[in-house]
Amino acid sequence: MKTAKRLNVFERYLTIWVGLCIVAGIVLGKLAPGLAQTLDGMAIYVDDAPVVSIPIAIALFFMMYPIMVKIDFAEVVRAGKSPRPVLLTLIVNWGIKPFTMFAIATFFLGFVFRDLIPGTEIVKDGTEVELFRSYISGAILLGIAPCTAMVLMWGYLARGNQGHTLVMVAINSLTMLVLYGLLGGWLLGINEMPVPWEALLLSIGIYVALPLVAGYFSRKWIIAAKGLPWFESRFLHVLTPVSILALLGTLVLLFSLKGETILAYPLTILWIAIPLFIQTVLIFAITYGVAKLLGFTYEDAAPSAMIGASNHFEVAIATATMLYGLSSGAALATVVGVLIEVPVMLMLVRVCLRTRNWFPRAAEAPAAETPCSAPTAVEV
Repeated sequence: MKTAKRLNVFERYLTIWVGLCIVAGIVLGKLAPGLAQTLDGMAIYVDDAPVVSIPIAIALFFMMYPIMVKIDFAEVVRAGKSPRPVLLTLIVNWGIKPFTMFAIATFFLGFVFRDLIPGTEIVKDGTEVELFRSYISGAILLGIAPCTAMVLMWGYLARGNQGHTLVMVAINSLTMLVLYGLLGGWLLGINEMPVPWEALLLSIGIYVALPLVAGYFSRKWIIAAKGLPWFESRFLHVLTPVSILALLGTLVLLFSLKGETILAYPLTILWIAIPLFIQTVLIFAITYGVAKLLGFTYEDAAPSAMIGASNHFEVAIATATMLYGLSSGAALATVVGVLIEVPVMLMLVRVCLRTRNWFPRAAEAPAAETPCSAPTAVEV
């Protein structure tokens, strides 16, 4: 029997929802200019400085938890069955992608478009920074956040090896606990942005470690009590829209604060989107090309390229908001990543499907390279 799977209504039209959030946020900022500032001001203070916005922290937890609860960490122990795709994905995610993002964002936002991005802003710790540097910082936070959520869908739609995808989702979630803060702090410092290390580490703890631990234990308990079929068919079905709804609510607040900037400089989103688009396509091409040179099967090559190309924008938004504030240019840049994610990744899914004849298929490869079979039919 052929199986088919569609993006749900939230995922398929995410770009449209983000666009509507831009409009709703701008309107909200005009009608109730103090609302977002009031909500953002409801914070946990350390040394008389706001560190964690409570409403945003709650919203962002619900963005992250539905992602983390889907992860089966038992898959990590099976990674040894197909080590080369896992190793390639790790090298791309942590050894190449952060640095190409930094270079591309700096070239376009710091040189090509610099005169089109005038002005400065005051970030959360009171430091005045040039606006273009704030946008580069948002791009950096996107580039060091490998996707652990919608990449499951991208791999499925491309008819890839879901076993490999699940392994990398688990490994990336664990690796982010260490490397996200280290790489992020270093690259942000090179970009001449303030790096509040305490806030950065707290951000990782709140937005990665906390939902990761909550997801692990609640998954374990729910499956033990109700069984895996109920967990997958009932619990996840109800929970999946929660992450998107929390994301959209956060975006409305963000754009209610950034409305004046967008109206004054309506092409700002385009200037940010161009380097993000180039980065996505470049990383996809690098990973896909190396997979071809190494003789990967299509079922391993496609998800490897998808994992490299996509970003964990939820973590990036959360971190930018905690470090620099909801109204910062860094937060806006991470949201542009959301805006382009779905259409660009769907385009790359189609590229994979049209070029799958470039690779050997799983049935033709040694057993060690084929730990999981792929779906037989997919609808995009």
